[in-house]
Amino acid sequence: MFTGIITDLGRVRAIQFGPTTRLEIETAYDTAGIALGASVACNGCCLSVVEKGPHWLAFEASRETLHKTNLGDWKVGHPVNLERALKLGDELGGHLVSGHVDGVGRILSITPDGGSLRIKVEAPHDLARMIAPKGSIVLDGISLTVNEVEGNVFGVNIIPITQTATNLGQAKAGDRVNLEIDLIARYVARLLAPTL
Repeated sequence: MFTGIITDLGRVRAIQFGPTTRLEIETAYDTAGIALGASVACNGCCLSVVEKGPHWLAFEASRETLHKTNLGDWKVGHPVNLERALKLGDELGGHLVSGHVDGVGRILSITPDGGSLRIKVEAPHDLARMIAPKGSIVLDGISLTVNEVEGNVFGVNIIPITQTATNLGQAKAGDRVNLEIDLIARYVARLLAPTL
């Protein structure tokens, strides 16, 4: 489990595509304190550490992961939002986040709004019904509050600290972003769905 509060903005240092894709990410984390097999959210996608060195971590991603997330879009130098797994007793600053990406959205526009940025995102149709105004949403691992929803388009605001501490400060219209729906909304939608 995670909280959606990004604790490091890493960078892709190497990618090897194959039956299982290997991703190496530079990080400011003290990697000596991160065990092999530990879970780290990378742009909101929970991945297991398979190798490490001073200030870098390696992960493996299956074809399914590349298909369901934006990890297949990454290139060397790509910024990656990182969050280590939540420990019992840690502050829950965002909201409960599983690290299981539900789908990929597309940024439609980014406009200045006072000191913040207003971002409009198009969500896949099957996820849109679970996104509600003033509800929680995860974009590339970042816990955010939904401002408004119109059909399958929703808006969020990004304050200055989020712009500098995450990859959304470098985002542009057309970028694909990983989406994770609020856990409660996911289960409510399941309960209200016609029985199988």
